[in-house]
Amino acid sequence: MLRSFFIYLSKAAWAQKLVTSLGFAWRTASRFVAGTKLEDAMRVVRTLNAQGINATLDHLGEHTNTLEEAQQATDDIFATLDALGADSAARSNVSIKLTQIGLGLDESLCAQNLEHILARAKKNKTFIRIDLEDTPYTDITINLYYAMREKGYENVGAVVQSYLYRAEADTRRMTQNATPIRLVKGAYNEPPDKAFPKKVDVDANYDLLAKILIDASLAAQSKLSKDGRVPPISAIASHDEKRITFAKSYAEKAGLPKDGLEFQMLYGIRRDLQEKLAKEGYPVRVYVPFGRHWYPYFMRRLAERPANIWFFITNFFKG
Repeated sequence: MLRSFFIYLSKAAWAQKLVTSLGFAWRTASRFVAGTKLEDAMRVVRTLNAQGINATLDHLGEHTNTLEEAQQATDDIFATLDALGADSAARSNVSIKLTQIGLGLDESLCAQNLEHILARAKKNKTFIRIDLEDTPYTDITINLYYAMREKGYENVGAVVQSYLYRAEADTRRMTQNATPIRLVKGAYNEPPDKAFPKKVDVDANYDLLAKILIDASLAAQSKLSKDGRVPPISAIASHDEKRITFAKSYAEKAGLPKDGLEFQMLYGIRRDLQEKLAKEGYPVRVYVPFGRHWYPYFMRRLAERPANIWFFITNFFKG
């Protein structure tokens, strides 16, 4: 119930106006958001890299309302890619949402923007991860991914959400062409005809999908690129230690080298676990969001864990 409420708030314009007007809100959000400017995010990337941790940059924004906003979002992504091109030592790639670059407005425009982004990423020698959003956009997001691969872009990967019933079929299909996949549980409020309503089923499906990805990494001899920008096929994105332990155990039994299995986490969450896994020799990548449009992302982080809500409340009473 509480999770659904915060996901509702993430999409409510009145709530966004209220929360972002509160002085303490950004102070709380800054635990999970690297800053409002690209320079802020690049500093975070360099700090993470110094700790042996890779990054993926995300210039926050989704569900743009006009073609001009979609173009501005595309231009912002270009700037992020150019910053990585100018700093070849930065071990980071870029994550994007298709509703940010026009998917909810004009599919052909979105496809055009996506192709331009992939071309710019190729020029700057980096990788693009297409995030998966809520189910109204699942099919078209995956279809656009395949369309870009058919055009010859190999510097692109996808996301699978384990709470969706369709996730196993999508995973098996995409691993046939060695798609680098970020495996997540899912952070949206989906209906019971689309997603598992019970956590135990989401977790069980997550472990099944982790096995499929690890097997695919092993079969393709997939591993992290030397520059830290291109991930292996299997990217386990979770802060759930049980899921992480399962993936590590299965990979070890299967004989997958450590650089064939990447663990991904969110900026500001479980830094202790990030550092522990990196010290154990696993590739670790931290999702580094930044930009002015931080509100929806922040609300979803509150929805995920009660501890995050408590953090928000304590900051409220601090003023």
